Amino acid sequence: MTTSATFAPLLERFFLSRLMQQRQVSPHTISSYRDTFHQLLTFIQQRLHKHPSQLRFEDITAPLIGKFLNHIEKHDGVSIRTRNLRLTAIHSFFRYAAFEVPAHSAQIQRVLAIPSKRFTRTLVEFLTRAEVDALLAAPDQRTWFGRRDHALS
Repeated sequence: MTTSATFAPLLERFFLSRLMQQRQVSPHTISSYRDTFHQLLTFIQQRLHKHPSQLRFEDITAPLIGKFLNHIEKHDGVSIRTRNLRLTAIHSFFRYAAFEVPAHSAQIQRVLAIPSKRFTRTLVEFLTRAEVDALLAAPDQRTWFGRRDHALS
């Protein structure tokens, strides 16, 4: 393979060969990855003024991806979790590209080094004793379903 690779065929092979045939990922994963690359390609077109079909693999650099991730978080209002989900899709593509275009391993390594953002997890709140007692008392034990539900609790 030459040192300059066209991006579009590589992305197509990633979706068709890697995701759909080899890994057999769910339709939801395909949709999520598709949305990620649609947003990324739109962002790149606005920044580089290149149509997606004209993109070369070397055009998609770690700094450009970093700007994309910041853009979707700040301007599109996506959560840190969604931002990290987009980064996961990009990382998956670049791990695939490492085998397909090894001449670009330094660029791939820089993209794969982009870290996920940390976020605060919400604490799970537990029921109070009164709430537990109310739940246990809720089934109507005069009915078959009520006796079943009471036995299960």
